[in-house]
Amino acid sequence: MEWLVRMKDALELMESRMDEQLDIEDIAKAAYSSPFHFQRMFHMLTGVTVAEYIRKRRLTLAAQELAVSPVRVLDVALKYGYDTPEAFSKAFRKVHGITPSAAREPGARLKAFPRISFHLSLKGDKEMDYRIVEKGPFTVVGKSIQLSTRDGENTRRIPQFWAECHQDGTVGRLSSIAPDKELLGICTDMQHDKEQFTYLIAVEAGAGAAEEGLISRSIPAASWAVFPSVGPLPGAIQSVWARIYQEWFPATGYEHGEGPELEVYPLGDIASEDYRCEVWVPVVKR
Repeated sequence: MEWLVRMKDALELMESRMDEQLDIEDIAKAAYSSPFHFQRMFHMLTGVTVAEYIRKRRLTLAAQELAVSPVRVLDVALKYGYDTPEAFSKAFRKVHGITPSAAREPGARLKAFPRISFHLSLKGDKEMDYRIVEKGPFTVVGKSIQLSTRDGENTRRIPQFWAECHQDGTVGRLSSIAPDKELLGICTDMQHDKEQFTYLIAVEAGAGAAEEGLISRSIPAASWAVFPSVGPLPGAIQSVWARIYQEWFPATGYEHGEGPELEVYPLGDIASEDYRCEVWVPVVKR
């Protein structure tokens, strides 16, 4: 309940300052959270980033003003954080499908991105297994791709990337480099303000194991909350991810540790009802 109140306070702050400069530090402070943890929680719970939510809410309010008042387009653009009419027009058209000037015309069709609200949902009828693992720094070797979280691009692109890496032999190469290690799906270099991150398909191996077309990356030491996933992919592991952010984080004294997130995939039939894999999330005690 305390967590719910904090998230509502943060939303109230955002809504009250849509026409002002919004700093993520202030928003996160309203939720008694680190900026990284708040942004990750918000994205996982709502499906949109904080930046995307603010952008779409501002363009919704801007459209309403243009439709009912004679205010200049330039003034509306500046009010909602756009430096030039051109930048405002481009963003406006992307959301509403028409120019800001066309929004004044009678019968103009506009889109509204509604205000998000959080409601208390009683859960806990199903136990959630986890363990805390202390692991020192290690190196991975693999193939990476830069992804955007805007408009859910990452949810579409990651499965495609896995399919490409199977088809071009990357997965087979990684398995031969470290035959005793599981395949890893790694989200790292998360830049919430820019709505992008790096995704790797990799294995744990020394930097010298990197072959042509592969890269090596260092994963820092961390305390990891490790969650088992049992069932066919991707449904089973997606359910685990949802429960981590909807149930586990709000119910525990942990926050995200701001490091990479891992999915650990042993060999096996990923379509099987008893396929087992794991989610590793870096955590710190609040």
